[in-house]
Amino acid sequence: MILYPNCKINIGLNVTEKRADGYHNIETVFFPVDFSDVLQIEKTEGEKDFCFSVLENKIDGNIEDNLVIKALRLLQKDFHVPALDIKLTKKIPTGAGLGGGSADGAFMLKGLNELLRLNINAEKLEFYAGQLGADCPFFIRNKPTFACGTGNIFSDVNISLKGYYIIIVKPNIYVSTADAYSAIVPRKPEISLREKIYEPIENWKNFIFNDFEKTVFKKFPEIAKIKQQLYDFGATFASMSGSGSAVFGIFSNKLQIENILKSSFFKKYFLINIKI
Repeated sequence: MILYPNCKINIGLNVTEKRADGYHNIETVFFPVDFSDVLQIEKTEGEKDFCFSVLENKIDGNIEDNLVIKALRLLQKDFHVPALDIKLTKKIPTGAGLGGGSADGAFMLKGLNELLRLNINAEKLEFYAGQLGADCPFFIRNKPTFACGTGNIFSDVNISLKGYYIIIVKPNIYVSTADAYSAIVPRKPEISLREKIYEPIENWKNFIFNDFEKTVFKKFPEIAKIKQQLYDFGATFASMSGSGSAVFGIFSNKLQIENILKSSFFKKYFLINIKI
């Protein structure tokens, strides 16, 4: 079985309050983007319960901390899972605010559910995914979603960017989520992002913001420069995704894209044609 765990972008992100447990409540819109890792899962006759390899962009750390393996462990507690050969080809950059790791974990749950015919419904898959991370359940249904709470309470939003193009730029900068939160002053906006998202996209830059940008841009001016450059190239809307460091720009026509392709300003970027 071959799966393609896609990334997401955050359209707006408001940190609304600090909770008694030390976490923060937020509101954001998750939007799925068709740029993906590749996850291969096959049954095997090996002696080990699994064999796991990461191709292309290697991931440091304990293998048991990878969300693909954490997802496997969750299902092993409740179901018989045969020995597996698992290969993950990393295309989505890590530490970018694009949810690549969360997508890998969620797609592992969905893939095993299908491969092993476990008949787990979407709600139960979301329950499992929620044990992997706050945004993991989003990738179960994988459609535009308004998220609040710690990013784990979902409701549908009926928006489409079909026909637009997205450029995602990932500088060689790592932004710690803890650092991004460190200087945040939580505040509840007068108008919720859930309402603002229905404004015409041409108006988003006047109404929709990512609260992390103020902190991150101060520490990493290069990221702020990328956002401004995207607007200079004609982006209808540009923003940092999540806590960074990736920045995306939404463009309405191919001419703007051609100008970017000719430019040497962006060292590494990804071009996506939006289908939803």
